[in-house]
Amino acid sequence: MRKIPFALAVLALLSIAASAQQNNLPPDDLDPNFKAPAQPTDFEKRVVMMPMRDGVKLYTVIVIPKGAKDAPILLDRTPYNAAKRAERSESPRMIEALPLADEVFVKAGYIIVYQDVRGKWGSEGPYIMTPPPVNSGYNPGGADDTTDGYDCIDWLVKNVPESNGRVGMIGSSYEGFTVVMALLHPHPALKVAAPESPMVDGWMGDDWFHYGAYRIPNIDYMLGQTTKRAGGFDVPHPNYDEYTGLLNAGSAAAFAHKLGADQLPFWKVTVEHPAYDGFWQSQALDKLIVKQPLSVPTMWEQGLWDQEDMWGANHSYRALKSAGTPDAMNHIVMGPWFHSQVNRPGRNLGPLVWGTDTTAWWREKILLPFFNQYLKPGSPKAETPNALIYDTGLDRWDTYSTFPQSCEKGCPTLSKPLYLQAGGKLSLKPPTGSEEKYTEYVSDPANPVPYLPRPVTQANWRTWLVTDQRFVDGRPDVVTYVSDPLEKSIKLSGEPMVHLVASTSGTDSDWVVKIIDVQPESVVEPTQQMSGYELPIATDIFRGRYRTSFEHPEALEANAPLPFVFALPLVNHTFLPGHRIMIQVQSTLFPLYDRNPQKFVPNILTAQPQDYQKATQRIWHTPDHASYISLSVVPSDAQ
Repeated sequence: MRKIPFALAVLALLSIAASAQQNNLPPDDLDPNFKAPAQPTDFEKRVVMMPMRDGVKLYTVIVIPKGAKDAPILLDRTPYNAAKRAERSESPRMIEALPLADEVFVKAGYIIVYQDVRGKWGSEGPYIMTPPPVNSGYNPGGADDTTDGYDCIDWLVKNVPESNGRVGMIGSSYEGFTVVMALLHPHPALKVAAPESPMVDGWMGDDWFHYGAYRIPNIDYMLGQTTKRAGGFDVPHPNYDEYTGLLNAGSAAAFAHKLGADQLPFWKVTVEHPAYDGFWQSQALDKLIVKQPLSVPTMWEQGLWDQEDMWGANHSYRALKSAGTPDAMNHIVMGPWFHSQVNRPGRNLGPLVWGTDTTAWWREKILLPFFNQYLKPGSPKAETPNALIYDTGLDRWDTYSTFPQSCEKGCPTLSKPLYLQAGGKLSLKPPTGSEEKYTEYVSDPANPVPYLPRPVTQANWRTWLVTDQRFVDGRPDVVTYVSDPLEKSIKLSGEPMVHLVASTSGTDSDWVVKIIDVQPESVVEPTQQMSGYELPIATDIFRGRYRTSFEHPEALEANAPLPFVFALPLVNHTFLPGHRIMIQVQSTLFPLYDRNPQKFVPNILTAQPQDYQKATQRIWHTPDHASYISLSVVPSDAQ
């Protein structure tokens, strides 16, 4: 009998075994019956449809730490999807599952509640964007974020047994608006509030307009907010470069038509109310908040480079301050942040890098102790400054008894006029009359000054306010005034006031003014990145037709030197030795703001192509017609 070699026998057995294994492979690796094992969590999530006084139910997510007892409640009312807000990740740990901004409250044992506003996402009822108060005459629904906020808090303190019956409200932007609305008639259980960058006055300087100039990116926001209950349409723009697309479209109304936004009720309302009439005045919350004493301790927060809502927080704080509200009830924080950056990492803003994570420090050291004081009995009294403002030149926090500072009580603030002089000079001395009477440029709506280097996209939306202005410095339609290098530090702290004496050959005009910190030239790291950088400190636009009345626009007298007086955003900035102060003046900031035709028309939003015309603009600097910026200068301890 022939013997098979041992090695061949082993190989044959292995082959048979492999063949058997192949035959035993499953027909499908997908198991439709798979069930993920439950992961233990340190929190409980309850989803309720919370009834309001009129029977409408609002989608609400309540996140409760396991074992919670006598815990305070933090409430955030949002139009941006409460279910998503309550799930940053699928982690079984509450601190990882909820947003970064809520981490300090999770660590402190808070119950955290997110609620969709009426008509959005999971909530029932009709949606009215930032609805005016029900008694304003412009809200037909019979409910607003005041009544809904009240009813929500009432339900929570009666139906969440783990709570101690104390509620704090917080929220940024639109969510900040819902906080302020709740403060108009607060529930007794609302013990503390923090409106962050709240939308307060949509015409004067938040979101929709700035001193009457319309902010075109809001058309996209309307499409996102008001076309669907859950989310909305993101309509493609006709050009990658928004500058080109909007220029080709023409007016704001023509662009809205291209995107289909002219179908939307809110756009129609906007077109019907281009001036500061009763519609806008009736919902100016900084004026409404002072009609009764503030009963809830409130910390207003705003970024010093907030590209969306630069008006609301500081004007509400100042209105309450003027009304005699006690300091313990009314605080303000202004950090080196873009819009809503307070809820994100705060180590840098564009090219600016700070010594610490400014937002994390604020949440842990200022915000949480402030809330604990009123929501957790037995907590130590928070040493909350009345005004906590970042010095964006010295990279540090300043504390003030009020902001902006006032000399009525003998404070060291000095209002110094910085005059715009012939030849692009700046001086603390008024013009003598020996120089040229004015500086002239031609503003052409067909070639407007961009607000970002082209191609203009939304990629740099959050940081456009700190964009290096060298990209427009030198344009013939941008007038630049600059000081000599400073020999010692100058600290500006307060509200710069523009006193521009200007004329136009047209009958309407916009005026854009910027205060800029020109960095010294350097070829040495680490300052090389900022070498010669022209850093905007305060920028805003003023629509000339509202020179004498925001409610009743009127044509400008052609070629007549006229005063245009308006405030720039608040500043707290030290110009260091070797730096230079620069002022830029121009008549367009496009496509952020719609173009002024430079001919008076009834409604700029619907201007026709033939309405747009070139205009010769003059900035005057004579003894009788002196243009200047009034600056609040305070002592500086910088070397």
